[in-house]
Order: sequence, then C-alpha cells, then structure tokens
Amino acid sequence: MRRSTVIIGLLLASWPLWSQQMPMYSQYMMNRFLLNPAVAGYDGLTTISLTAREQWMGLPYSPRTVALSADSRLIKSRSPRPGLPDRRNVMNLLRSGNVGVGGYLYNDRSGLIDRTGMQVSYAYHIWMQEHQLSFGISLTGFQMKVDERRMEFEEEYDPLMGQLNKALYVPDVNSGIHLWGPSYYVGVSSVQMLQSVLKFGHDGLQDFRMQRTFFLMGGYAFSLENGVKIEPVVLAQTTFRSMYQFDLGSKFYYSDQYWGGLSYRSVGAVVFMVGFRYERFHMGYAYDLSLNSMSHQNHGSHELMLNFRFGDSERRYRWLERY
Repeated sequence: MRRSTVIIGLLLASWPLWSQQMPMYSQYMMNRFLLNPAVAGYDGLTTISLTAREQWMGLPYSPRTVALSADSRLIKSRSPRPGLPDRRNVMNLLRSGNVGVGGYLYNDRSGLIDRTGMQVSYAYHIWMQEHQLSFGISLTGFQMKVDERRMEFEEEYDPLMGQLNKALYVPDVNSGIHLWGPSYYVGVSSVQMLQSVLKFGHDGLQDFRMQRTFFLMGGYAFSLENGVKIEPVVLAQTTFRSMYQFDLGSKFYYSDQYWGGLSYRSVGAVVFMVGFRYERFHMGYAYDLSLNSMSHQNHGSHELMLNFRFGDSERRYRWLERY
C-alpha cells in the first residue's frame, strides 16, 4: 500500500509545478478567456482560438497541451458602421448587449497523466462611459486518466495498483472579474474553486484535493509615434498555500499588424514571442528558454496560438438579434 501511495504521489507530481495542476500558457494575453471566464465576449466580437504547446522538449512524456476555445457577445443591435475602427461605433456596439458566452475543450498530457476537459462560461458586462466591468462564471469538468503504458516497475507489480481508478471524472467551478478600457485591462480569477477530491478507488489510499488557484493579470498599452505601441503585461498566480509565481514582460506592436515580446517567468524561464495579424486572422509563436536546473535537460518549450475574430458582418448581427 505504501508503494502504491508513493506512485500516486509521483503521478500527481508529474503535473507542471508552476501551473499548480493547471495547463501553462505563455501567450495568455492573446486569449485571456482561458484564464478568466469574465473575458467572454468582452470586445463584442466572436473569437475562435487554437493553442498548441509542447513543454520541455527532449524530456520523456513532457507536458503537452492543446486547447480549442470560442467566445462571443450576444449583441441586440448592431453599430451603424460595424467593422470600422471608429471609437463611437465600438461604444455603441458594447452598449447594445450585456451577455457574453464561451467555452473551450482541452487535452493536457503531463508525465503519466492525460487530462481531457471542457468549460462552459457565462459573462455579464456593464458599460461605464469609456470602461467596462465584467463578471463571469464557468462550469468545468475533466477526465483524468493514468496511462499504464508509460508505467515501468523495477520491482514486482503491486497488486493494489490493479484496484486504482484508471479514469477519474472531476467537476469544478471557475469565476472571474475583468475591467477593460481603451488602453488597459486588469482581471482577477479563481479556478478549481470547489477543490474537488481525486479518489483513486482503494480505501487504504490517500485522496488528493485540487488546489484553488487565483490569477491576477493586466496590461497597459502606450502609443508611440509611427504606429508603434508598447504594452507591459503581468500575470501572477497563487494558491495561498504556496509561493506566488509571476510572468512579467512587454509586447511591442507595429501598425497593429506585427508584434514581438519578451517576458520573464519567476520559476526560471525567459519567453520570446512573435506574431502577426492579417485581417481576421492572428498568429503568435512563443519559445520558452529555461534558466533553472532543467535547462540542460530539455530543448525549451514551444507554443503556437491561432485566433480568428469575427464581428463585422450583417449575417452575424441578424443571428444575434434573436437574443
């Protein structure tokens, strides 16, 4: 029984330590909805995003995450000239509907554990002159599965391992607040609020509980000459039972079509980012360079994020007018 308990502990420890049992994203600023349900539909557009991440390349069974998300605003009436970068049109658009909805599917592999889950989110937006305050909540659920094909025993197979639940189904709730303005955003969110218990099946085995995690993220864009903008960004997270971790960096935009970025992660990594926009399509790439003791054991981490943003078509507004 002791050996089985140790093995289960190692299974849970195989999740990335920085993320506290949550998938890690380097380009969180491109899709803040993944970390805060209050972001759903905040800008009045429909956004579909795909994120693929390979972490610590070169290590066996290194973390791998794929996430597909979509969120939208339920607009009641359209702006007089949709799609044009007119400030008054944007304000009219966001005043015409208060409800945002969204959801995403993801698969997160780390060590011996595969986790497949989904989230459905509801957000309510309150327009305050030139600012917007949003509240969001989401229902989540995932299946955590132990892949026995990756397990290797140096000693005789422990019969208690045969009594483990090979697949666990875990429900939970997330919530968040988001404040957004013409040149800034700041948000606070809490995930795994129920701190669901992971029951592995045998009465003699210890149960493990998910840790409630809090995120704080924000950014502020400074406009310079010749279409250049600088946006400092920050992401901090804690469980209040462990030390906090943070990402601190900045993105640089040129003509709102090209960008690059650099950030520092407190657990020992530097992140390099590049990307571009073509009409409704956005693409970003990030490379994480480890600075800690793992730097000699892996080839860094790679992350690709694709965004499609819609919202300037008559057909979309006719569809949303039902609400």
